[in-house]
Amino acid sequence: MVPLLTTPLPVPHGFTTRLGGVSEGPFASLNLSAATGDDPERVAENQRRVLSAFGHPPVAALKQVHGTQVHRVAGPGLWEGDGLLTRTPGLLLRVGVADCYPLLLYHPQGAVGALHAGWRGVVGGILPRALELLAGWGMDPQEVHLAMGPGIGGGCYQVGEEVAERFQEAGLPTLRPDPQAPGKHLLDLEAALLLQARRAGVREERIYRVGLCTHCQPTLFSHRRDRGRTGRMWGLVMLPPR
Repeated sequence: MVPLLTTPLPVPHGFTTRLGGVSEGPFASLNLSAATGDDPERVAENQRRVLSAFGHPPVAALKQVHGTQVHRVAGPGLWEGDGLLTRTPGLLLRVGVADCYPLLLYHPQGAVGALHAGWRGVVGGILPRALELLAGWGMDPQEVHLAMGPGIGGGCYQVGEEVAERFQEAGLPTLRPDPQAPGKHLLDLEAALLLQARRAGVREERIYRVGLCTHCQPTLFSHRRDRGRTGRMWGLVMLPPR
C-alpha cells in the first residue's frame, strides 16, 4: 500500500510522498509525473498504485500554469489552471507539487476542492478565489475545512526583491531578510496562505496542516533542493461515492 499523509479533513484525501513506487535515481521512488523525464511505464505504475488506494475512481486533473484559474467541474478530464472544485461524489481531484503547496478543501454542504499554490498563485489569491466560487454555490467560507499539505518552508525559500515587493503590495508581509544573503528574503508561503484563509473567514479549528518542509524532508520531492531534476507528488481529495 502506498503511504499517504492525511489530516482530519473528513473526506477521502491524501498527500503522497516519494515512498512506495518503482521509479529510480532522482525520481525514486513514487514519482507521479511523466513530464520529469522519468520512464513513462514506471510513472504509470506509480499512478496506478496511488489511484488504487482510492478505488480507481474517475479523475479530474490540471495542466498547471502557476496561476489562479479555478475550475468548477462535474466529471473527469484535464483543465488548464491551478484549481478544481466539484460537487460530484466519487470524482477524485488531483494536483501535482514538488515545493508548491497542495491545498484541499471540503464544505459540508457537499463540495471539495484541490489547489496548487506556488508563490504566484498565493500572491494572486488562488485560495480566496476558490472560497469565492464556493460562496457562489451558496457555501459559507466559515464552514470550509482546509488541509494544507507539505511545501517548501519559510526558512528554506529564498526570493529576490521583486517577489518580496509583490507580497508586500498584496498585504502579505510574510517575509524576512535572509541573514546569509544581502538583498534576498525568506518567504513563508504557508504563513501567507494561513493569513488569507483567516481573512476569508475559515475557522482556525478547521485548518489542518501537515507541517512538513519539502526542502528539508528527504522523503519528499523538492524542485529547489534537487535543482529541477526530481519527481512530483500529488494532493488528492474526493467526496465519498454514493
